[in-house]
Amino acid sequence: MATKPAPRKPSNMANKPAPKTPANSMSKKPAATAVKSIDLGKLFGTVAKTLAQNQTQLNTADTYNHDHGDNMVQIFEVITQAMKEKQNASPADQLAYASQLLRAKSQSGSAQLYAEGLSDAATQFQGAKSINTNTAMTLIQTLLGAQGSVPTGGSGSGDMLGSLLGGLMGSQQPTAQTQSGGSGDLLGGLLGGLMGGGETSTAQGQSSGDGKIDIADLLNAGMAFAQSKQSGGSNMDAILNAVVSSSKMADSEHRSQSGALVANTLMQVVAQMAKAK
Repeated sequence: MATKPAPRKPSNMANKPAPKTPANSMSKKPAATAVKSIDLGKLFGTVAKTLAQNQTQLNTADTYNHDHGDNMVQIFEVITQAMKEKQNASPADQLAYASQLLRAKSQSGSAQLYAEGLSDAATQFQGAKSINTNTAMTLIQTLLGAQGSVPTGGSGSGDMLGSLLGGLMGSQQPTAQTQSGGSGDLLGGLLGGLMGGGETSTAQGQSSGDGKIDIADLLNAGMAFAQSKQSGGSNMDAILNAVVSSSKMADSEHRSQSGALVANTLMQVVAQMAKAK
């Protein structure tokens, strides 16, 4: 009698996972978010449009020649033209060319100040391949010729910081502890609250406890306000006024007014770009 073969066991190959291969074993990493480069032609073109909308108001503020609004519109139209003509050049070359073109096309005092700011910015960005949302505050600061620091105490600046901290923390005045703390603690708390985290480090070179805030830090605070839902008009105005008061535009009321418009427009455009990253 022939022996029957042993019954075959059912195959379980279908239940086994596919062997790992280089194609399916590599973990997929999220793509890094690139920092957005800024089109300088569009950036300064937006400023020119804002100034044109406020041209009559700026002319009225100029109680001497009554043409400051006209001059400011011309200045930023020339700058925009220069940026578009050199759109394929490096930022330093674009800024340097805008400075030269502005000196050639406008003889107003304001034009000379902005031409100087553009020239300084060209030097600042020498070797940079682009200006992006992380370096734009340097452009704004250099363009306006804003430098140094503003005091955190005293009547004017004390009101400013009271407004900033009050708007941020939902109170009318900062606490005595905050007022007596160093400027690093003050701004760190401000930026930390805006960005939903703890304290942030302040710019290198700022002295803690000296009763002053560095202009670069103040611009960064303005940038944070511009990106935040808490960016009330009074808070932004306080920052802009402090920045302009430390700039070359502070020599007259009408230049301070237009300088604040320029800084605000630049900051808002950059903030929108940063949020769209």
